[in-house]
Amino acid sequence: MAPRPAWKGYLKLSLVSCAVELTSATDHSEKVSFRVINRKTGNTVRRQYIDSVSGKPVDPDDEVKGYEIGGDEYLLIEEDEIDAVQIESSHTLSIEQFVDRAAIPQIYFDQPYYLSPSDKVSEEAFAVIREAMAKQKKAGIARIVLYRRERPVMIEPFDKGLLLTTLRYDKTVRQPDEIFDGLKKGKLDAELVDLATHIIEKKQAKFDPSGFEDRYEEALLELIAAKRKGKKPPVAKPAERPSNVVNLFEALKKSLGEESGASSKSSSSSGKKPASTGKPAKKPAAGKAKKSA
Repeated sequence: MAPRPAWKGYLKLSLVSCAVELTSATDHSEKVSFRVINRKTGNTVRRQYIDSVSGKPVDPDDEVKGYEIGGDEYLLIEEDEIDAVQIESSHTLSIEQFVDRAAIPQIYFDQPYYLSPSDKVSEEAFAVIREAMAKQKKAGIARIVLYRRERPVMIEPFDKGLLLTTLRYDKTVRQPDEIFDGLKKGKLDAELVDLATHIIEKKQAKFDPSGFEDRYEEALLELIAAKRKGKKPPVAKPAERPSNVVNLFEALKKSLGEESGASSKSSSSSGKKPASTGKPAKKPAAGKAKKSA
């Protein structure tokens, strides 16, 4: 079953526009979820709004949004009044400028979405915009009203379509000097840095997200399976917590040795022989050979 679009509207580049739809690039449906249950009856529990003064339940038809204007005084806002608020970015993704993707710090990236044409008529214009962006190797900056909030977004070529990533506002991102200001830049021991560099080299690999598994969720599923069978939940050994390193040099040397051992084991198990230097082994000198005999 195809996922439901989160937004439908138009992608606009200058005077060129095409109908598009936005689909979430992530899926959370497979996550383990729990319901709140009444322990005494075994029935599910539902949430209900209670009047803060009278203490009585509020009928859903009487629920309305309120904006505080002072003290305990609220201005009532109806749902249809909120829906009537429309600006250009409510229905149009107008690309305002193009930037280098690498120029956007990772900390500003929020939620990814797939952007695709929503009808056959729009496919050609969509493909032209996508191809031009790919040729220039640039990312577009636009705005979109999503979930009743205007968000800045980055649009870039991805696979056969476009990837839209919502961006965080600058005022919502803590500046690094707020956290790192107390860290001093001292002169580091070059040998220690060299050892750490070698460890990184030993651990290099190609990025493969298919190998990521939620081990905590797997442990929850084992707990659920055991309880369904009437067995005691599996007791896992508490994970070992690392402590501060006392001797950094020794810890790095030991780490490097373990990584070297792991890499040599993997190469031997795969049937690969150590690489040859291409040079013939030197023969011992005649005098030394006799002495050794």
